[in-house]
Amino acid sequence: MPFASLPSSALRPGVGSVEIFYRDEGEGPPLVLLHGGWGYSLYPFSRQTEKLRHSFRVICPDRSGYGRSNHSGGFAGFTIDFHYRAALETLSLLDSLDIKRAFLWGHSDGAIIAAIIGFTAPERVRGLILEAFHYFRVKPRSRGFFETLAHKPETLGSELCEKFALEFGADSWRNIITSHAGAWLQLAAESGGPKDDLYRGDLDKVSAPALFIHGGLDPRTEPDELEAVSRQLPQAQMQILKGAAHSPHSESAWADLVTTLAKEFLTRHLTDEEKA
Repeated sequence: MPFASLPSSALRPGVGSVEIFYRDEGEGPPLVLLHGGWGYSLYPFSRQTEKLRHSFRVICPDRSGYGRSNHSGGFAGFTIDFHYRAALETLSLLDSLDIKRAFLWGHSDGAIIAAIIGFTAPERVRGLILEAFHYFRVKPRSRGFFETLAHKPETLGSELCEKFALEFGADSWRNIITSHAGAWLQLAAESGGPKDDLYRGDLDKVSAPALFIHGGLDPRTEPDELEAVSRQLPQAQMQILKGAAHSPHSESAWADLVTTLAKEFLTRHLTDEEKA
């Protein structure tokens, strides 16, 4: 099982060195998959890896506090700027793997992180796949959902809590889930208004080719959120899958189509030599 030793992580200030677990399959141009806020195991990219590893080196890390990266030090929780901190950790991981430039595919929180890297370190990004993307800091439709997670996550049912325990550990999952939801509530509480965005007004600085993949039934999406995204990045490709929900890549009815869309996008942005 591969682990990368990072001298430090912005997600664990003051902890010192951090061990990051990552999945690493295939050969070719690097494609980094960034999981969402509930971790890799709840929304796995296994189908995508199986299909894409023949053309790409597919790397999927567990961020600090997640999965098999939990064992070094402690995880203090989520701060309001955790997406930016996670972007720094991701860049540090790429450095440790000697990856200069990569395609990034992020899901939900991972899509936010990928987009942040897109405008804070554009020289590291060949292309972006942004799935279940978030734009607004204030999420009225999700407020009740985040409040439940922040205060009474057990009420979501034993099956989901068991999955959390497998991802984060039986003794840690509640702290991580409540802290993550609390950070989203704090993002809204400290916003400058209902249209305040997660990118400090910088999303339009993304210059890499971008593909948005979004479920038309995603419950975490505000009514005019995707329109706001399109105004910021009019050159990006937008694929809205009308019957899909929050994780099209791991939904059985949509996984194959999502993989096909992603492969077409990635292949389009390879060099002729890489395609040969």
